[in-house]
Amino acid sequence: MIEPGQDPAESAVGPYGSLMEAPWSEAVFRDIVQDGSDHRALKQLAEERGLDSREVASDVAYQVRTSGDFKAYVAGLGSSTRLRFYNRRKVLESLGDLSIRNAWTSDPADFFERLNDFHVERWGTPCFGRESLQFHRRFLDGLADEGGVPELSVLEVDGKAVSVLYNVRFKGCTYNLQSGFVEGFHRKLALGSLHLGYAIEDAFMDPDLACFDLLAGQGKNSNYKQHIATDSVTLVSLMLVRSAFYKWLYRVKPQQ
Repeated sequence: MIEPGQDPAESAVGPYGSLMEAPWSEAVFRDIVQDGSDHRALKQLAEERGLDSREVASDVAYQVRTSGDFKAYVAGLGSSTRLRFYNRRKVLESLGDLSIRNAWTSDPADFFERLNDFHVERWGTPCFGRESLQFHRRFLDGLADEGGVPELSVLEVDGKAVSVLYNVRFKGCTYNLQSGFVEGFHRKLALGSLHLGYAIEDAFMDPDLACFDLLAGQGKNSNYKQHIATDSVTLVSLMLVRSAFYKWLYRVKPQQ
C-alpha cells in the first residue's frame, strides 16, 4: 500500500529511492544476492529512473545448514573431504593435549596478532592492518552489544596455539570471517580444515543455530567450501550509472 504523499516508485524500490536525492555519477553495490529483494529493487530503480545497470562482478557464497543431524551431514560428504575435516581428528589428538578456547573473553589482541602471523607465513602479508584492526574491535564490541557472540577460536596443542578461526554468531547463524594456522604442522593433517570441522560440529550441537555461513571466496589450493557446504547462493556486484557521459562510455566500451 502506498502512503499519502509517498513516491509511487518508492514502494517498489524500497529505501533505494532516496539515492536519487544525492549527486552521483555511478554507484556500485557489492555482493548482493542475485534475484534477491535488494537486487530486484535496484533493477527496478534503474528501469524507473532511466539508469543503466551493469553487473560488474559475481561470486558464490556457501553455507552449511546445521539444523539437521551432524552424523548424517558428515556421512554425506565425499570420502576425501570427511578424511580432511573429520576423520583425522585422532591423529591430531594423539600429538598432545588438545583444547579449543574463545580468546574474546581473554586476549583478543593476542588472537589477532596470531592471525596476522599465520597469514604472513601463508600469504606473505598480514590479514589486518592497524586501521582494520581498530574497525574489527569496534565491530566486535558493537556485535556483543547487539546480542551477537564474537568467537575468536584458538586451537591449542599442549598449550601452543596452532590454528585460529575468526567467527561471529548472530541471529541463529555462525559466520566464518577468517582463519589461520601453522604451516606444515603435520604431513597428514590439514589444521585449518580440522579446526573448521570442530566449529561446524559445535554449530550442529547448538539448538539456537540454523546455519554455518562460510561466505564467498575460495581456498589457496582448492574450493574447499564447495565440498563441505549444503547450500550456495550467487552474489553479484551491480553498478548503476546515472551520468549521460558514463552511460555512453560504457556502451561503447565492451564489458570485460
